[in-house]
This record gives sequence, C-alpha cells and structure tokens, in this order.
Amino acid sequence: MNIMMFHLMPYADLDLEESEKYPSTWATLPNRLYDPKKGHLLYNRYLDELEYAEKLGFDGVCVNEHHQTAYGIMPSPIVTAAALSRRTTKAKIAILGSALPLRTHPLMVAEEHSMIDNITGGRLISGFVRGIGAEYHVFGTNPTISLERFQQAHDLIIRAWTEPGPFEYHSKHYHVEYVNVWPRPYQQPHPPIWIPSQGSRETVEFASHPSHKYTYLQTFSPIKAVEKNLKLYQDMARGFGYTASPRQLGWATPVYVGDSDESAFAECSLHYENFRNKFLGRMPLEMLMPPGYTSRESAKAIVAAKVTAHDKFDTRRAHEMGMMTCGSVDTVAETLIGYMKAIGFGNLLTMLQFGTLPADLTRRNMERFAEGVMPRLRAAAKELHGDAVFA
Repeated sequence: MNIMMFHLMPYADLDLEESEKYPSTWATLPNRLYDPKKGHLLYNRYLDELEYAEKLGFDGVCVNEHHQTAYGIMPSPIVTAAALSRRTTKAKIAILGSALPLRTHPLMVAEEHSMIDNITGGRLISGFVRGIGAEYHVFGTNPTISLERFQQAHDLIIRAWTEPGPFEYHSKHYHVEYVNVWPRPYQQPHPPIWIPSQGSRETVEFASHPSHKYTYLQTFSPIKAVEKNLKLYQDMARGFGYTASPRQLGWATPVYVGDSDESAFAECSLHYENFRNKFLGRMPLEMLMPPGYTSRESAKAIVAAKVTAHDKFDTRRAHEMGMMTCGSVDTVAETLIGYMKAIGFGNLLTMLQFGTLPADLTRRNMERFAEGVMPRLRAAAKELHGDAVFA
C-alpha cells in the first residue's frame, strides 16, 4: 500500500473576519490580504513538513495546483516539486496535478516533469487534472473545451515521452512542427500517471480505459462518494475486459490523530472547520461548476454529492460522513482499515495539515499517524492484498 502525505499549502494566516466580507476565497478575494512576509514563513514551513514526512516513513509527498485563492498558495506544483527534489532521497514526489487545459502548452509540462524525474532518479508521479471550475474564471478559459484540451494535451505529452523525435503533432487545439523533448523522462516509458478528480464520469472512464489504466484518485469527498466512484472505476474496468488492481484506486482525505478521541476533536475542530467552511466551502456554484465544464450527467452527480459537502458543518459530522477521519490512534486506524477493506483502494493520501492547523499540531499529527496508524494500515493492506506492488 502507498501511504503518502498530501499538502495544499493554504494561506493559514488569512484574516478570516476580513475574508467574510467577500463572496469567496477564490478569484475575488483581494490579494491585499496576502502578506508576503508571512507567505515566506509559510512556504518554508510547509516544505519542512513535506521533507519531515519522508523521515517519518511516508512513501511519498504530494503537491498540487490552484490559482488565485487562499485555499492553496501553490500555483505551480512544478516549483514545489523541484524544491523537494533535492531535499528528499527516497519518497516519491507526486504532482497532483498539472492542470493541462490551463497551461499554455503541454510540451512545457512534458519537459518540466521530465526534468524532475531525471533529478530525482525516477521518483516522480505525474498527475494530470483539468483544474476546478473557479480556475476557468481566473484565466478566462472556455470551460466547454476543457475536456478536449485535456485529452489532446495528454496525448501530446505521452507521445512526446514515448516516441523518438522530432515528429509533427496536429490536433484541434495544438499544432507542433517539432516534438522532440529534451530531457526524456528517467522512468521508461514514462512516470506513473495519476488522475485526481471530484467524480466526473468522463474522468473515471478516461483513467480506467485499457489504453491507460491510470490510478484514479478521489479527492476530499464523503466516503459514500468515494465508494461510488471507485466502484464505478472497477465496473468500467470489468466492462473493458480486465480487473482493476488496488494500485489503480486512491483516496485523498484529511486526517487528524490525537492522544484520545476527545483531545483529537478539541485540537483540530476549529482548524478543520476553517478549512471546510471558510477556505473551501465559500465557492459559488457557478465557480465550482461553470456551464459546459462537464456533461449534464456528471454535473448532476457531482452537484448532488457536493451540496451536502459544501454545507457548513462541524468536524464530528464530517468524521461521521467519512469526509475526514479524526480520533485516537485506535479510532483512526480502525476507521481507515474499515474503509480500505470495504472499497479496496491501494493508495491513501493523507492531508495532515489543513486550514489554519498550526505547525506544532501538524507535526504531532504526522508523528502519531506515522508511528501508530501507518504500521497497522500496512499490515492490514498486506493481509488484504498480499505482496501486490503499488508503485
């Protein structure tokens, strides 16, 4: 089983009272609320936390991409991954992911990912995403062509990584006379590809297609939505004529481990509720799901799952819904093992810092998880999956 640490790098020093004057923490929140001196400290703190995850025995560290928001001050996961590439030696570095339709050119993504794969000697996991709806407002990008651009950018990157160049590539959105990527990726034929998603049917079908068999990663959703979409992947795989392996199924979720159930909720509740209700929850529906971003069928399914998820609620309710896991070592281990056995995922991405959770609680959370929960998860996964390879 792969157990990794995922970090959003939120702007934890946000003036929450002032931010309430604006309709969202995405796109419209004035950047005068960002203090670069505090940002300097936060960036270095967060990088330290990811480096510490390797020392604690996590299989990998995960970074991602968001734009013009306090939710995550990581507009370029390439920069973050590059910073980590020379400060880690064993952990996989997962870029989850590069938003292909929002990037100027997919060959830049191919080159940059190849660089990191070479620097790390093959420790890169490449994640490709379409970017959430708010980011199409940020860049003024037409959401109705998002899926087309994503698929064509993906195809160009894969061909650039796997076919000898130079060669020509022409599609509706990209025309290149010379595809000839230097450097080529260290891993052959290319780094593993993971596809994070909120549950679009088109994305699940794309990831599970037999020409891909990519790891599908359900992100920050109630456990019922996680189970539904990972089961959908498994069903689609069977429809394509193969059985999905645990390494193709993943879940990213916030986790907090305390000395006891009561102390865990006491320590993390304010910070988790800031994350859900202030950093993430205040996003108008038209930003979350701009018209044309997904098919009508997928839009209905995502909205149905997210209506409850984006209501204001407390941490105990979130734990009960399986949107996050909070409690003692025993509670967290038993809960996550139960989910794993029920759903069969082989990749667990733990978000051990969220919202305004301070550095001292983040470190203690990481340590309790690594020392008390992780060994039990690995033992349960070995019992369930045997010696299956998850890399």
